Amino acid sequence: MQLAKVVGNLVSTVKNEDVRGKKLLFVQPIDEELKPFGDELLAVDGVGAGIGDTVLILNEGGSARMITNATNKYAPIELCIAGIIDSIKTEKEYKIIK
Repeated sequence: MQLAKVVGNLVSTVKNEDVRGKKLLFVQPIDEELKPFGDELLAVDGVGAGIGDTVLILNEGGSARMITNATNKYAPIELCIAGIIDSIKTEKEYKIIK
């Protein structure tokens, strides 16, 4: 699992039937200081996230398919949004995200 920020959405009128009806969002991975790193990724939303939300992403196909309620165990879902972060508390500091 990893922290990320939702930075955009993807609209597709034609897609695999296993992801039809599921929201696709672009996420930017962030580190423990909430600074972006790496490339943006495309994730299937499993929790109702939106642009600007800080989220928890999961990059493991089987678990991602479970979180997004995929009915086909071979659905082409590898990365999903598994949670929306409200705050982060570390030894150094406490951050309220929203």
